[in-house]
Amino acid sequence: MLRPDLLERATRRAAERAAAGGLRRLRVAERGPGRHVEIAGRRLLSFASNDYLGLAGHAAVRGALIECAAREGVGATAAHLLGGHGREHDALERELAAWLGRERALLFSSGYAANLGVLSALLGADDVCVQDRLNHRSLLDAARLCAAELKRYRHADADSAARQLASRPGAAALLATDGVFSMDGDVAPLRELAVLCAAEGATLMVDDAHGIGVLGEDGRGSVDEAGLDADEVPVLMVTLGKALGCAGAAVAGDAELVEALVQFAGTYIYTTALPPALAAATRAALAIARHERWRRDRLGVLIAHFRRGAERRGLALAASRTPIQPVFAGESGRALALAEHLERRGYFVPAIRPPTVPQGQARLRVALSALHRESELDALLDALAEGMAALDHDALAGPSPAARRTPTGRVRHLRPGPARDRA
Repeated sequence: MLRPDLLERATRRAAERAAAGGLRRLRVAERGPGRHVEIAGRRLLSFASNDYLGLAGHAAVRGALIECAAREGVGATAAHLLGGHGREHDALERELAAWLGRERALLFSSGYAANLGVLSALLGADDVCVQDRLNHRSLLDAARLCAAELKRYRHADADSAARQLASRPGAAALLATDGVFSMDGDVAPLRELAVLCAAEGATLMVDDAHGIGVLGEDGRGSVDEAGLDADEVPVLMVTLGKALGCAGAAVAGDAELVEALVQFAGTYIYTTALPPALAAATRAALAIARHERWRRDRLGVLIAHFRRGAERRGLALAASRTPIQPVFAGESGRALALAEHLERRGYFVPAIRPPTVPQGQARLRVALSALHRESELDALLDALAEGMAALDHDALAGPSPAARRTPTGRVRHLRPGPARDRA
């Protein structure tokens, strides 16, 4: 009996995804400091970046990186425990811990690696991991890989979480949630979840990738905004590549937690440390994020402006008070056609489709930055309203369902047909 061919099976699955309008395609986006990207030779105003505070291109951040790289070279050359942990790493961990009100912080190469490391270090096969249904994929994958029983509760529903915890009363339990949900932009009910975990003896972990730098006093994130401390949220994961504009992640908590991660988190132990220059750049970004409050104030102004403008134009948005402002399109074809329409108008706003979001909830994820201007938001909203109206009158193609490229690369608009994907 012949074994199934794994590559052939993967190719077939990709073809099925393409037929459903969900195939992902890689595009080269060149960016410099500021709000624009260049894609296929066109300069586009980007609303796709998680650089919420505009720090990725900041002169002080770039300068810190260049200075450190000139002094220490590029790569860390080894894992943290084998000589790769340098002065810049140590200083960054200390500064992050002080900022977040934790005893210690531990650097990871990415948020994905941090979440896998935490859950693999803390959970075993007899334990239970309770998670919000809309958590980031890294948390869900981490629970499956550590062999704990994964139980998912209704989005942002503490009562549903309580029922899931109650179903395994004798098991060691970790409840993990995003602080700010990356595709909807809403904030988890952290205070209710903290009360629940205290009552049930469960450990609460918050992935605050999209809240850190944006919410809370001095940008300390959604946990700080909720008024929760290190006892109530013992495990806090933050990323360094979104509002801080750099790369990597850190887990913050008490000394015992960090020591456990050093001993048992494979994604920390068995990988090369972040480049020291990146740690230096992140230290510079952290100082700016903490002390230049105007960046968060500016974001608040832009978020309110965008939402008022969308309401005036009849555009449906998610209930988000963060820089993540999803514009719902429905089916994948509509989202792709709308994204293409915006690109022709000079805006880069990629379509988000299943399986990243649930079926029928494809959307454009508009991400705002403190660098944007009100006039740019108004122009984007006008283009969105125009695109939506055209879709409703079948003037735009479907999945790129129906907008297909000719051999010359021009877009030809056809009436909706079978779903195809060109994103």
